[in-house]
Amino acid sequence: MTAVQSARLLIVGPQGSGKGTQGIRIADAFGVPAISTGDMFRAAVASGSDLGTQVTAIIQAGDLVPDELTSAVVADRLSQPDAASGFLLDGYPRNLGQVADLDAFLTGRGEELDAVIELVVPREESIERLTQRAAEQGRADDTEQVIANRLAIYERETAPILDVYRGRGIVDEIDGVGTLDEITDRVIAALERRGLMRSAAA
Repeated sequence: MTAVQSARLLIVGPQGSGKGTQGIRIADAFGVPAISTGDMFRAAVASGSDLGTQVTAIIQAGDLVPDELTSAVVADRLSQPDAASGFLLDGYPRNLGQVADLDAFLTGRGEELDAVIELVVPREESIERLTQRAAEQGRADDTEQVIANRLAIYERETAPILDVYRGRGIVDEIDGVGTLDEITDRVIAALERRGLMRSAAA
């Protein structure tokens, strides 16, 4: 397979899988920005743009940002110069509607995702990690039942997305149990097998 210099990636995993940490590490390794929905919303709000104003009003009302607006914020972020040669998305797309929006945006630029990294962590492991984190951070409302409910939502909403990407042959299932370095090495090895090249600066 011919090596390519760009890396357009999506990282997916249940709460407690460590995808935020791994996403930053992988993005650094391949020289692309790690972009999470939370970061995008905060940047949009801080920019004072029309999009940011809309997001602010929705968040202040305690509502979820609708797909159409979320996709517009993502498209705006991916249009920034630092994402021209690649990116790593974390938290988007999270449903089939957002998959279609991302496809349309990338197709319009003659691009497509290179790989979807799925961090596979047993449910019991996720619950244990999240319960421990809640205890360390003093978050009494993060009970085991609340955590289990969140994981159920992830399983229900994310499975169809992964099925779409599996059909395209771009999902790499990565064992998400181990040390940070072990997991990072597994992801990098899987991406390199796809012909994606690490950044020379990494």
